[in-house]
Amino acid sequence: MLQIIELTNDNVIASKAYGKLRKEDIEKIHPLIHAILDKGMKVRWYFEMDNFTGWDLPGLWEDLKMDTAHAKDYEKIAMVGDKKWQEWITQFMKPFTNAEIRYFDLADNKKAKEWIEK
Repeated sequence: MLQIIELTNDNVIASKAYGKLRKEDIEKIHPLIHAILDKGMKVRWYFEMDNFTGWDLPGLWEDLKMDTAHAKDYEKIAMVGDKKWQEWITQFMKPFTNAEIRYFDLADNKKAKEWIEK
């Protein structure tokens, strides 16, 4: 499941992932990305993982398509989690986007929110 969280900046998407993400979860993000791009801004994404176990196959495919289509549209991505594989995913994403990507431990989520909004 993907929950959208409210943050203050106009170009920040904040989300919290639980369990497995499905295609429908990823599709929630598309209109938010396009609303930011329509304002002539780059996207900053705060992605918090809480008991996150990954994606089902259609969800993974949808996420890869979205990330590829918008690779140049991201400015910053804060990945926040508590598992080593989540930190590894952050490193894996770096060659596929021009965005500055940083991993934060779940305990440092306040620092991650401050960083994404700067």
